[in-house]
Amino acid sequence: MRKYGAGGIFNVRRLLLVICCSALNFYFLNNFADAQSIQLSVDLSDAARNIYHAQLTIPVNPGPVTLVYPQWIPGNHRPSGPIANLTGLVMKAGGKTLAWDRDPVDMYAFHVDVPAGANELQVTLDDITSSGSAGASGGAASANVLDLNWNQVVLYPQGANSDDVQVIPSVLLPAGWKFGTALPLSNLADGMDEKHPDLKRFKQVSLTTLVDSPLIAGNHYRRIELTSAIDGPVHVMDLVSESDAALALTPQDLAAYKKLVAEAGALFGARHYTQYHFLYTLSDEVGGHGLEHHESNDSASGERTLIDADEHLTEAGLLPHEFVHSWNGKYRRPAGLATRNFQDPMVGDLLWVYEGLTEYLGDVLTARSGLWSPEQYREGLAETAAMLDHRAGRSWRPLEDTARSVQILRLGGPGWSSWRRGLDYYSEGELIWLEVDATIRQQTKGKKSLNDFCRSFHGGQSGPPKVVPYTFEELVKALNDVARYDWATLLQERLGSTAAHAPLGGIERGGWKLVYDDKPNIFVHAEDELGKRISLQYSLGVVLKDSGEFQDVIPGSPAYLAGIGPGMKLVAINGRQWSKSLLRDAIRAAKGNDQPIDVLVENAKFFKTYSISYHEGEKNPHLERSDAPDILGEILKPLTK
Repeated sequence: MRKYGAGGIFNVRRLLLVICCSALNFYFLNNFADAQSIQLSVDLSDAARNIYHAQLTIPVNPGPVTLVYPQWIPGNHRPSGPIANLTGLVMKAGGKTLAWDRDPVDMYAFHVDVPAGANELQVTLDDITSSGSAGASGGAASANVLDLNWNQVVLYPQGANSDDVQVIPSVLLPAGWKFGTALPLSNLADGMDEKHPDLKRFKQVSLTTLVDSPLIAGNHYRRIELTSAIDGPVHVMDLVSESDAALALTPQDLAAYKKLVAEAGALFGARHYTQYHFLYTLSDEVGGHGLEHHESNDSASGERTLIDADEHLTEAGLLPHEFVHSWNGKYRRPAGLATRNFQDPMVGDLLWVYEGLTEYLGDVLTARSGLWSPEQYREGLAETAAMLDHRAGRSWRPLEDTARSVQILRLGGPGWSSWRRGLDYYSEGELIWLEVDATIRQQTKGKKSLNDFCRSFHGGQSGPPKVVPYTFEELVKALNDVARYDWATLLQERLGSTAAHAPLGGIERGGWKLVYDDKPNIFVHAEDELGKRISLQYSLGVVLKDSGEFQDVIPGSPAYLAGIGPGMKLVAINGRQWSKSLLRDAIRAAKGNDQPIDVLVENAKFFKTYSISYHEGEKNPHLERSDAPDILGEILKPLTK
């Protein structure tokens, strides 16, 4: 297994990068008027038609100029800038339209010659929002809500450090819409324009801060203050949705989100922001994403998330996860992800910390705040453990490769996902950090825990956003400062393993064990209902859509051994037209006997009968107490009263 850190080849690459960056900075300073700011105006009035209009005024000097469109988007960890959605690009100087050329190799770079006497470049462009990744690489919109990620509507000088590029932004909202953002309004009447009430002006910020400060807006909007300035930084929930009814927040949820803010503060001991906005879009049209920022998170889920029990259960951990990222990911960031602009490639080797530790802490805070009960937390953990324990791809792809391969793994569909593996650095990272937490508690006889690590590693001085990079060696040192242990070996073994089974040491050290029975797991059941599917991964080894299509089949499972694969379609069971209830009946009926389950399957308009040999009944994952002390119960206890 390759060692992590800042030595050897890694240092040589860094040196070459510094040399290249110095040359690019020289080019930047000699071709752009560095003392001036980019003016950016975004017209969002056409959001309902899924198109944003932008105008930029960029200070330049005469001669050849190269502008770039943000490619590597923080939080995506990959070159996901939605360049295919950039349309209507026109460049002008001195009142004349200029010809531009896209770079033949770098699709994100545009070359133009600025004529003599010109000191500004006027750029207009449109961004199509109906395709791409909402809230991740680019925003999205519907008839009632919109999500603006500034990276989708901006060009900036090639080679520039994004901290050095200054931007003065403004937006024109659809008539009457209200908005939420952490971006500071201009001092001019708080960004208001009396003649144009839907035009909002913001203070000059760096390009880094701009891209880090998304904006959501909607026809149905609600603002909820979770804390006041008296208690420190203000924490606000900005909610937009397709209807007013969807914005209902129960007193219990309101108390839980206030508790979340308090618990996070107690966990980390410092806040690295001047304000924090939970930007939450509730919409079936643009839902299904979450992206972290220093002073906000851009999250979206289904319209009925706050009022539907199943959606509430499955999405409860979304905001806590993104909130944790303000400390783990934004403030403390792996060195390979702490790039100087949005064109420099990122290295994702430490994503099992960036995302895996956040997954662990986010779920723990979901329970500590009361958004989940301890039982719900355990059911979710059981589902995660069982899923990873049945990941066939474990035999060939170690966890560290799922982090390094993030650029390509997001492109895969659901078929053969167990064999391919996906972004397992999230979920398996959670199991690893549970093991670390339980080990610290055991080694110190309960005197120390991962809480202490979080305060020392992610805490520090409260204040405005900043980035403090780290390496694997620095991470290990910080763990050893809390509790002496061979952390490097433990972590490297977990990262490089191709063992058949998931690392369940944290659950076992925590006083629990993974078991299977015929009682439904509440998370699996809720996800099946919402996803219109049936999950039988731990019995037959399949996930089926309500249409009967096999969404995934686990290699080595009974269905796989029978010859069934993803994309095939179930037609009948034991000679009778299939249904979910009939399939479950057949599994129960086959328990304890030697009769196979015969299924008629369609494969690209051809039909064939397969015999599945399975006789162990329904299997659903749960956690059950063992004889060991209940460390997991201690982990879930709130830190505040």
